[in-house]
Amino acid sequence: MKNIIVVGNGMVGYKFCEKFVAQSGNESFKVIVFGEEPRPAYDRVHLSEFFENQDAKALEMAPAEWYSENGIELITGERVADINRTSKTITTAKDREFSYDYLVLATGSSPFVPPIKGVEKEGVFVYRTIEDLEGMLAYAAKLKAEKPNARAAVLGGGLLGLEAGKAVMDMGLEPHIVEFAPKLMPRQLDSRSSQVLQLKLESIGLNIHLSKATNQILGDDHITGMEFGEDDMLEVDMLVVSAGIRPRDELGKNSGLEVGVRGGIVVDNKMQTSDKNIYAIGEIALYNQMIYGLVAPGYDMAGVAADQILGKADSLMPAEIDMSTKLKLIGVDVASFGEPFMPAAKGHSIIFENKTQHLYKRINVSLDGKSLLGGILVGDAADYSMLHQIYLNGMKIPEDPAQLILPASDGGTSFGDVMDLPDEAQICSCESVTKGQICGAIESGEATDVSGVVSCTKAGTGCGGCKPMVADLTNATLKSLGITVKAGVCEHFELDRQDLYKIIQVKGYTTFNEVLDNHGTGGHGCELCKPLVASLMASINADTANKEYAIQDSNDRFLANIQRNGTYSVVPRVPGGEITPDKLIALGQIAKKYDLYTKVTGGVRIDLFGATLNQLPLIWKELIAHGFESGHAYGKSLRTVKTCVGSTWCRYGMDESVSFGIELENRYRGIRAPHKIKGGVSGCIRECAEARGKDFGLIAVEGGWNLYLGGNGGATPRHAELFAEQIDNETVIKYIDRYLMFYMRTAKPLQRTAAWQDRLEGGIEYLREVIIEDKLGIAADLDEEMQTLVNKFECEWTQAVNDPEMMKRFNHFVNSEEEDDNLVFVPLRDQKMPEQWN
Repeated sequence: MKNIIVVGNGMVGYKFCEKFVAQSGNESFKVIVFGEEPRPAYDRVHLSEFFENQDAKALEMAPAEWYSENGIELITGERVADINRTSKTITTAKDREFSYDYLVLATGSSPFVPPIKGVEKEGVFVYRTIEDLEGMLAYAAKLKAEKPNARAAVLGGGLLGLEAGKAVMDMGLEPHIVEFAPKLMPRQLDSRSSQVLQLKLESIGLNIHLSKATNQILGDDHITGMEFGEDDMLEVDMLVVSAGIRPRDELGKNSGLEVGVRGGIVVDNKMQTSDKNIYAIGEIALYNQMIYGLVAPGYDMAGVAADQILGKADSLMPAEIDMSTKLKLIGVDVASFGEPFMPAAKGHSIIFENKTQHLYKRINVSLDGKSLLGGILVGDAADYSMLHQIYLNGMKIPEDPAQLILPASDGGTSFGDVMDLPDEAQICSCESVTKGQICGAIESGEATDVSGVVSCTKAGTGCGGCKPMVADLTNATLKSLGITVKAGVCEHFELDRQDLYKIIQVKGYTTFNEVLDNHGTGGHGCELCKPLVASLMASINADTANKEYAIQDSNDRFLANIQRNGTYSVVPRVPGGEITPDKLIALGQIAKKYDLYTKVTGGVRIDLFGATLNQLPLIWKELIAHGFESGHAYGKSLRTVKTCVGSTWCRYGMDESVSFGIELENRYRGIRAPHKIKGGVSGCIRECAEARGKDFGLIAVEGGWNLYLGGNGGATPRHAELFAEQIDNETVIKYIDRYLMFYMRTAKPLQRTAAWQDRLEGGIEYLREVIIEDKLGIAADLDEEMQTLVNKFECEWTQAVNDPEMMKRFNHFVNSEEEDDNLVFVPLRDQKMPEQWN
């Protein structure tokens, strides 16, 4: 057996292992992987998602068991300290020695920390590992307890810096971005696109400081500010340094391998270093005198190194590396491809800019107007995949290239069909998957749908930017083979959501089994179709989740949000955020009685965490006695209608936003929809209720209300679009009734209003035709259906506490009244939290 030692278990180190074990001929090799961190490889590209759930497992590339199952020895928490090239051995920091036949260096990079006076002070962090993020979270929690309006700055306005800015926002600190250059993302964006990005980021709460050279960090033991000049400083309570990276090349340098002037281990197109038995891949490798900081080139390097060790001599890195990339930074699409900056002598630039919508599109074309050479997209990168393919494959462009970034006059597209791409077109750069491989998997019968294609080829499992094109190719290939592309809900229903909606409505079904028996394909249903049918019956018949609780998902089944230790949160409705002192006192008393963690939510409600299953009806009973009802925080239904104080109190208020917000929340409470819904009512254009970030939002203006539709967007945030101006209360209700019912009728499962609206043929103008002009002749039906739902509303909590049969499902054990004694809580700022999982 020959030994391969991989030093570094990051994304690229893991990818080497994955590619190596997938190839034939690996049986005579033993692979040992050293990881400096205490856990297996995880996804650093999506590191900021750790702030959403603080679940490190969710970021793992593969569990520890995967390595042993594939014959790989994984050693974590142990740093390799030395390489002896003569004896072909490595020595670890624990003074253990291992021999190798081939050594693969995948140590990646470390954050560059500028030599600024005071940078060692408490409260200064780097943004690189999960441990870094855990340290930031702990420090931020301490800060907020002492200073609710605490500020945090990020040093660096590049890709990682803006990701760190999102992290700071997620921690509830006032965010500031400090950049030395005169623009954000100086390596990827030109000045105009950077300005558009800056305007967008500032509009969502980031404070941007450009052309700032930090002289020193202020404070005694901990940071209190940053000084840029004699009279130029910024008071901050925390600093995240994200000013670039430096290759972790010290192992290679100390062992005499050739390194670059500015760092990085020199490699050839085989990924071999100056020692033919040692390979370097990822951000440590200096190839073509460049360090490539994107994951896709690193994965390609891993594949080449694996091939070379297995004797595949023709596997080489290409001479030129495509640095095109598409990212979502704090909810903003940013993409660049080909040559984003192009001298005038080489070609022409065509620019479309709309600062009011924070959009910027630039394409660079050859002097003869026949070739696409590159481009930049900010704010809307939906066309990136196709533009990138046109550039990569030298495809023909329209006579008027501007059509590539401007809507076609007939509402069509200038791109042609996705099937026009050549078979060698690389669709997924992270996993090097071509169009031919995707289509081939379908044509061979290996895959019959998108999930099958992903499983066979791994396309879309990296950054995820290629998923829309993978889906388009899959469907187009199936159609070309004469196979009907079914949009069925799951294996139990060949019908899609819209067809099921119509069938349940016409037939008057009230149980899941009626629908399954008459229109299903057999079986007993699954976790996809059961909650969907339950939601449809609720939307059509105003059924509550108590009607058939067994087909609901976990949260709807128990009318509460299940938390990570098996307890539940209770969120009573507080319409419009208005609450009487008596009700406020009652909430405090109930929370104290049941020892619940208490938090004011972003939707101006009070959330009570830590209730055990058997406590839920007891808590609801007391809340109901004080005039509360279910807030439906667990359901795909209306959550809140957020309001400002409006003309009731505010000197700027144009109308009584609180009263109208309460009326709307009470009207739409309990309706079930494809996804959760939020509303907002602002009393003036200062927008204190953030109405344009909601599924439906109102802003009071002279002469009535401006109505906005289709905002929020969840993981893809977006502003709502202006639908109607200066309309009265009655018209607002009529339009929202029709909008929500049309959405509930036609959207896909778990599709938010924003995504549904984006995919409607004709968009907002089509909605005006349907809702205002009654183009489809269904307005009266929509009005009647919504009024029926409004009239039939019942509080699910009240139903449950008044029905002894329903109460049975809130026991921990079906055969015992005992409580679950496995729940463990630990202190948190005078309250409690679940003990961390191991």
